[in-house]
Amino acid sequence: MTSPTQGLQLTSTVHDNGTLHIAVQHQTLAQPAHDEVVIEVQATPLNPSDIGLLCGAADMSTAVNQPGQRAISAQIPERAMPAMAGRMNQALPVGNEGAGRVVAAGNSEAAQALMGKTVAVLAGGMYAQYRIVKAGDCLLLPDGITPAQGASCFVNPLTALGFVETMKREGHTAMVHTAAASNLGQMLNKICLADGIDLVNIVRQPAQAELLRSLGARYVCDSSAASFMEDLTAAMIATGATIGFDATGGGTLTNHILRAMEAALSQDASTYSRYGSSVKKQVYVYGNLDLSPTQLTRSYGMAWSVGGWLVFPYLQQLGEDTNIALRKRVVDELTTTFASHYAQEISLSEVVDLTQAEAYYQRATSSKFLINPSKG
Repeated sequence: MTSPTQGLQLTSTVHDNGTLHIAVQHQTLAQPAHDEVVIEVQATPLNPSDIGLLCGAADMSTAVNQPGQRAISAQIPERAMPAMAGRMNQALPVGNEGAGRVVAAGNSEAAQALMGKTVAVLAGGMYAQYRIVKAGDCLLLPDGITPAQGASCFVNPLTALGFVETMKREGHTAMVHTAAASNLGQMLNKICLADGIDLVNIVRQPAQAELLRSLGARYVCDSSAASFMEDLTAAMIATGATIGFDATGGGTLTNHILRAMEAALSQDASTYSRYGSSVKKQVYVYGNLDLSPTQLTRSYGMAWSVGGWLVFPYLQQLGEDTNIALRKRVVDELTTTFASHYAQEISLSEVVDLTQAEAYYQRATSSKFLINPSKG
């Protein structure tokens, strides 16, 4: 098949006048090199990390359509502009991962072997009708697996597995996870049940708690409940969890986790120590669902730490053999443990529809969007 030369792609630009511009633009494609393939992208998820790049620091309540364009624009608060300096006036392609069919290939054996196959890839710029990537970067999906099933087989699955690896390598035996009813949270719950790891799940609504319990979760704490801190402390006592992964980032949730850990560790202390428990308590912030400052009261002794955690830099530390094993597990359990669920499939043009933008920007549990660049 002749390699396509034209297509459409979605870009996000922060202008120095304080305006965000999200647009569907024409895409000109080069011919694939000998070791490259051209993927017709048929499914790519809108992960929170993608929305972070797509919308930047814009106030999306100010979003308006651009007349005569497949585009929307929104205003960025002046206080947020310094954080956008590194991407100023650059039309950035968006979309970390996705899946589709290989429609053209270079002349190398590896590239030719993928012709007509369905593959997944973590390459960036996946919100496009076509994406040229190295053949070696493609993950061949098993027969019968659709692009929609394979679209999210990198970010969420490897993040969940990365949490488990971090817990084990840092000497912890149980963990805490926030925003736990998300696709990622459901995957982590399944992993922990299968591997015999105690997991404390923190959610924001009773319905989310019921969802996780229906999936077998044993420890679920609803932060909207009046008894939240008592429930959280009881779960810490029951599990001995001393490491947490917080998707919210801002606000007081990290602080609550550390307080509950310390309360659990100190409950049977025979003597008072002004330094608190000597057991290390660790919380990693890996998301920014709450953009407000992280608030810490330092009321949990001195043996604690809060840090950032990012999946792919962490995985690079684990070595090739471990990464191969983790990815094999993802492929083997793609329709079970690592199955993703989407509320809606939209086209590239629908990404810049104001109604759709308002919905996906909420990043609500059970409302994950899947983009199909080939749709429409």
